[in-house]
Amino acid sequence: MPVRSSHPIPARTTSTTAARSSSSRSSSGSLETNETSVISHPSSCASNLVCCGTQSQPDHSIASSAKSGINTETAAAAAAATIRTDSSTDELVSTDPRPLQSRMPNIKVFSGSSHPDLASRIVDRLGIDLGKVVTKKFSNLETCVEIGESVRGEDVYIVQSGSGEINDNLMELLIMINACKIASASRVTAVIPCFPYARQDKKDKSRAPISAKLVANMLSVAGADHIITMDLHASQIQGFFDIPVDNLYAEPAVLKWIRENIAEWRNSIIVSPDAGGAKRVTSIADRLNVEFALIHKERKKANEVASMVLVGDVKDRVAILVDDMADTCGTICHAADKLVEAGATKVYAILTHGIFSGPAISRINDACFEAVVVTNTIPQDGHMKDCPKIQCIDVSMMFAEAVRRTHNGESVSYLFSNVPY
Repeated sequence: MPVRSSHPIPARTTSTTAARSSSSRSSSGSLETNETSVISHPSSCASNLVCCGTQSQPDHSIASSAKSGINTETAAAAAAATIRTDSSTDELVSTDPRPLQSRMPNIKVFSGSSHPDLASRIVDRLGIDLGKVVTKKFSNLETCVEIGESVRGEDVYIVQSGSGEINDNLMELLIMINACKIASASRVTAVIPCFPYARQDKKDKSRAPISAKLVANMLSVAGADHIITMDLHASQIQGFFDIPVDNLYAEPAVLKWIRENIAEWRNSIIVSPDAGGAKRVTSIADRLNVEFALIHKERKKANEVASMVLVGDVKDRVAILVDDMADTCGTICHAADKLVEAGATKVYAILTHGIFSGPAISRINDACFEAVVVTNTIPQDGHMKDCPKIQCIDVSMMFAEAVRRTHNGESVSYLFSNVPY
C-alpha cells in the first residue's frame, strides 16, 4: 500500500539504500520499483507529499541519515510520526505532529503598509507567521524600513499593493526589496496585487511618459527576482520586465461569484465598457455559454467620457459589466445608464481593482446597479461602509497558492482557470 507522508525528506541517496534496493530486486525477481522514492521539495498546507513504497522502514532511514550526515534528531522525529489508515482511500497516512512552519522551511512573507489584511490572509492560508518588519517615516517624510528577522538564504515574498498613497507605498516596496536583497536573501518576490501606474503603459500622445516601464525598471534595479500580480491593465506590461512575471487572473473567482449570486445568470449578457476589455468579456461569456456586448466610448480627456455607443442586444436580459479597474467610476455609471435605456432588466458591475477615488462612491450610490463587485486587491472596508452596493470577492487564496507553488517550484498555470479551495 502506498504511504503518504507530510515530512520534508531531504533529497539524498546513500550507498546503503542503493545496495538494499539492488539486493531486493535480485532476491525477489518480480520487484521492479525502488523501495522508496524521495521527494526533494517540502510539503505545503494545501497538500501532503506522497512517498511510494512497499513498506515503511524508519529504522533504516535513521541509519542511512546518520551515515550521510543528516541530523539524526530530524530523522527520528520523522520516523516517530503516527501512521493511520485513511478509510476513504485505504492508504497509510502519516500524521505530522510538527507545526506547519517547519513543513515550509526557508520562506518568509512580509507585508508593506498598503494592505496588511491581505498579507495576513495569505500567511493564514499558508500556515506560517507574517515576517517582522517596521516601516516608519522620518520628520522630513523619508521612508525607513527595518527588517526584524534574518532573511539570509530565505525565499522572501513582499506583499504591497498599488493603492492609497501610491508613491509612498511604491518607495516603501523598493526599499524593502533592497533591504532583503542586501541581507543575502536567496530570492525576493514582489507580490503586487494591483500594479501601480499600469494605465500609463504607452505613448498615447506626444511627450507622454511610459511610467509602467519606469516602475518595472525600478523594481528590477531594487533587486526583485520575480513579480506576482493580478489582472494587469495590459498584459504586455509583462514584457517591460527582464525577470519572471506571473499575471494571475480574477476570472475564475468572478465566474464562481456569478454562478453563486446571480440567479438569472443563464439569461445574462456580459458587457465590456470599452473596446479594450473585449477579450476579457468574451472569455467569461464563453465559459458561461452566454452572449457578450461592448460599449464604444470616446474621451474628451482623462477620467471624462464624451460619448458611448452600445454594440449588442441587451433587451430583457441581466447585464453584467466586467472591467479590470474602476477609478472615478464615470465610465461604468454611464455604461449602466446606457444598458438600462437599451432594455436591460438588471445591471451588475464586476471589477478586479476597485480604486474608487474622487466622486466614485457617490456616483455608484446614485447609479442603477444591483451590485458593484470588486476583489480585495485593494482594501475595500471603508468603501463598503460608505456604499452598501459594493461587495467584495476574496482572492487571497489565489495569491497564497501562487506563493506556495512558486516556493515549491510547481506550475502556476492551474490558477489561470481554477479557484483553489
